[in-house]
Amino acid sequence: MSEKSREVLEEEAKALLKDSYTAKERASLPVQPMPSQDPKQRIHNMDEVALGYTDSQALLEANRCLNCKNKPCVEGCPVGIDIPAFIHHITQRDIKAAGDEIAKASLLPAICGRVCPQENQCQLYCTVGKMHKDIDQSVSIGRLERYVADTLAKENEQSVAKIAPPTGKKVCVVGSGPASIAAAADLCKAGHKVTMFEALHKGGGVLVYGIPEFRLPKAIVARELAKLTAMGVDIQTNFLVGRTRSIKELMEKDGYDAVFVGSGAGLPKFMGIDGENLVGVLSANEFLTRSNLMKAYDHEHALTPMPQISKVAVFGGGNVAMDAARTALRLGAQKVSVIYRRSENELPARKEEVGHAKEEGVEFLLLHNPSRIIADESGHVKGVELLTCELGEPDASGRRSPVEIPGSETFYEYDTVIVAIGNNSNPLIKMTTEGIETTRKGTFVVNPDTNETTLKGVWAGGDIVLGAATVILAMGQGRKAAKAMNEYLAK
Repeated sequence: MSEKSREVLEEEAKALLKDSYTAKERASLPVQPMPSQDPKQRIHNMDEVALGYTDSQALLEANRCLNCKNKPCVEGCPVGIDIPAFIHHITQRDIKAAGDEIAKASLLPAICGRVCPQENQCQLYCTVGKMHKDIDQSVSIGRLERYVADTLAKENEQSVAKIAPPTGKKVCVVGSGPASIAAAADLCKAGHKVTMFEALHKGGGVLVYGIPEFRLPKAIVARELAKLTAMGVDIQTNFLVGRTRSIKELMEKDGYDAVFVGSGAGLPKFMGIDGENLVGVLSANEFLTRSNLMKAYDHEHALTPMPQISKVAVFGGGNVAMDAARTALRLGAQKVSVIYRRSENELPARKEEVGHAKEEGVEFLLLHNPSRIIADESGHVKGVELLTCELGEPDASGRRSPVEIPGSETFYEYDTVIVAIGNNSNPLIKMTTEGIETTRKGTFVVNPDTNETTLKGVWAGGDIVLGAATVILAMGQGRKAAKAMNEYLAK
């Protein structure tokens, strides 16, 4: 995030560039801020907020990397990208080589570079960040990954995957989100005939229905899916496994030798408080799907119904809550409040997303918890009753538990409530597939080493196993499962 224009940041970075740096000089180079749209302008459009590094910024940021021999950052990458290697290629101005290095482990660099929480993954282990005792001083690995992907896309350069000779084996991949994309790619590379089944009319899973255009342009998702089809993966949409065909039918009647399930966590959670069934209460899933997948924000052309909103309350403090709040602003809301029962230090959303939301005018009612939603005479939301909280002792997750203060109930006026407190796993496949065991939360029970389910020939990964997780963690699961599936199919 930066208040300076992209042009100014490019000139400032260019002034600091040299042919070579000592290790001490590298460690003292400033972190390059991300150029972004002006907040006053961007709340009136759906264009991407973060504009991406300039060439000089990327080169300078890459030179901050110490190229550590023990590569601690790789420990934090769920798919095992050789991070120092691809960054070194950037310092040599060889972006094609950088892209080839990333492609060895990841099919989705343009996506992961935008939406993954690098500050809790690869950048958490960065030596530079540890030297400064500040995670914000770590090398901006995610931004550099995005730069490489975007640069190659502009130059129409693609790393072509090597496909092994056909094995004669057929593999079915359920869902088309990050875990399924990663699994399909590795299975296809091994020479198997791969068919991907997507329930919706567009591929991409949560990448298209869950993440707003201003954070992840859908053209980028389409571009990444095109890589799969170019490899030979057959993507079939409007195909709901568990209804159109069961897992058993796919294996026994259609002849699939193995199945990967990446059907995600698409069942929204609610709080169970009075008023959640009122007109004007939406799950974040429904709200974001209408906007993202059905383009409800395009009032002149979209046929998707979307209620008129003015004063919006968003329950929750994660990335989905930030996405919902920021989308509400772009859909014309005059006031948007994020209501979260802990303090800002406990917010689970990415720091960058919280910062963007604040810049755009989202209000944060922290240490508040909804007790009920109140209706007007017509049964529509007219407001929310909130209880004030204080923090008590840490809970099982290590965060301090919110404790409601008796008698602190206060009425706040809203006409719309968006519930963004998490999702449960999609229950359809469990309901229609005998032999697959699940946990009490509905996630699939799998072998932690292989991701094989309790049903022979069926593997699973991503949110259906982890619960709601990150794109890169889901990809890591997909790759782990594909490795085990390839070994199984080779027997």
